[in-house]
Amino acid sequence: MTETETEPSGGDIAADPIEVRLRRALGARSIVLVGLMGAGKSTVGRRLAARLGLMFKDADNEIEAAAHLTIPDIFAIYGEPSFREGEERVIARLIREGPLVLATGGGAFMREATRARIAQGGVSVWLKAELDVLMRRVRKRGNRPLLQTDDPEETMRQLMEIRHPVYGSADVMIPSRDVSHDRVVEDVMEALDAYLNGPSNQGVAAQ
Repeated sequence: MTETETEPSGGDIAADPIEVRLRRALGARSIVLVGLMGAGKSTVGRRLAARLGLMFKDADNEIEAAAHLTIPDIFAIYGEPSFREGEERVIARLIREGPLVLATGGGAFMREATRARIAQGGVSVWLKAELDVLMRRVRKRGNRPLLQTDDPEETMRQLMEIRHPVYGSADVMIPSRDVSHDRVVEDVMEALDAYLNGPSNQGVAAQ
C-alpha cells in the first residue's frame, strides 16, 4: 500500500462532518428525546433526524395510530396507567426498529422499564425548558390531558419538581430556549458529539 493509500488517520476521522461522526458513533442506537410537554421534542426531533438522515418517530403519534384513539381519549377512557403501559410497549418496539430519532411523551421516561429500554438501545437527550417557556408553548394547544386542571401553571410546576430529577439521569441535557429550532438542533448535535466522540468526555453527560 502506497503512502497515498494508507488508512485515514484519527485526525482525518475527527475532521469528518459532525453528521458523519454521529452516525458512526450511534451505530444501531437511536437518539431518544425526553422532557416535559412543550420542550420542543417533536419539532427539534424532526429537524435533527433530517440532519442525520435518520427516520423520525413521535411516540405519541405512534400510540394514537396503534390505539385508533387520540391521547386525550385514551386517558379519558382507559386512564393514565393503561396509557403508560401501552406507551412502554410502543417505545420498546420503536427502539428495536432503530436507529432513528424518537420523541417521547413527557411521562415516558418516568417508567423504570422504559428508561432501561432507552439505555439499552439509545442515547437519551433531555430538552430542559424553564416554566415560562413551557407555558407559552403549551397554551397554544388545549389538548394536554395532564393540564386539564384549575391551575395549569401550578400543575406544570409540580410536574417539573417530580420529573426533573428523573430527567437528570439522561445521557445529555440541552437547554430548550426561545431561539430558533435549528439552533437547538445544533446544540443537541454538538453535545452528542462531545458525549459520544470526545476523548475526555466519553460517558459524561453534557451540562
